[in-house]
Amino acid sequence: MSENNKNQNQLQIELPQEVAQGEYANFAIITHSSSDFIIDFARVLPGLPKAQVKSRVILAPEHAKRLLVALQENIVRYEREFGVIKIPQQEPRTIAPFPVKQEN
Repeated sequence: MSENNKNQNQLQIELPQEVAQGEYANFAIITHSSSDFIIDFARVLPGLPKAQVKSRVILAPEHAKRLLVALQENIVRYEREFGVIKIPQQEPRTIAPFPVKQEN
């Protein structure tokens, strides 16, 4: 394949200045229908009774699963480099489609 063809097959992604700054979110709500997954990213602030949604992402089920896999891979890499991410006061859970048997 020539260098020209390689460049034509690459996806170019544009990151506008106003999006590049990002939005801080410390809470996510995930809902779904038969055709879409909807992720609302919100910001919960101490002393405020409401959490304001800052961003909404709508994904096809296939893309939601790809996102899940990409997050898993990146968390593994992150923890390998920086150590285990600890979530205080959370019961052990799995994302597998079946419950994990707890050994007594």
